[in-house]
Amino acid sequence: MPLAATLPSARTWRRLTVWLHVLTSVGWMALAASLAALLALATADPAARGPALLAADHLDAVLLAPLAVGSALTGIVLAAATPYGFFHHWWVTVKFAITLVQLYLGIFLLSGMLGDAHADPASAPPATLLVTTLLMASAIAFQAWASIAKPWGRTPWSADRPKPAAGPRWMFAAACAAVVADLTLGFVAANPMPVASVVVLVAVLVGRRRVSAPVRTRASRRTAGSTSPVP
Repeated sequence: MPLAATLPSARTWRRLTVWLHVLTSVGWMALAASLAALLALATADPAARGPALLAADHLDAVLLAPLAVGSALTGIVLAAATPYGFFHHWWVTVKFAITLVQLYLGIFLLSGMLGDAHADPASAPPATLLVTTLLMASAIAFQAWASIAKPWGRTPWSADRPKPAAGPRWMFAAACAAVVADLTLGFVAANPMPVASVVVLVAVLVGRRRVSAPVRTRASRRTAGSTSPVP
């Protein structure tokens, strides 16, 4: 029996990717809520500020950041490697935009502020950090609602774009493996290091262009044939 026949199908890997996306997104929201609880304690009780900020900084590095990257990676792969695409449905486009903003705020602002707060608790602004984490948790909850309700219909650009083709099995399998690898690396190193996710993201986006190119070519030919003058 060929090896390919014994491996999980593309449908199975796609379902695993959806499951991982839900799992990491819920984990991301739960960790954001946990950070908010710790930062609320740091704001209300100056005596507990140091330990609370230490715990928040540790949870951010070991769990929240890898879960956020895993959620973003699986979401991008599900958009890139399924007929949904990035810009065919408003709910997908809005989720994609919110995810990019959240990653920027979380990686470049929140993590840095938590690190500074851990280093110098006396000068830390826990109230600002608290508001940031609450906004993050609220945004993830909104994205969860959008995934279920799928509101707002199709975008104006969908009419000019051919329906994306489904991606091959390796895209979903690689995304699942990358999430597990980066979560493990985050635990071992006690520091977010999304090496596998970055590699897989680049590979999927490049592979996506190659898969979509024949689809766009066929669509262009059909359009040209339908608009050509009848001899």
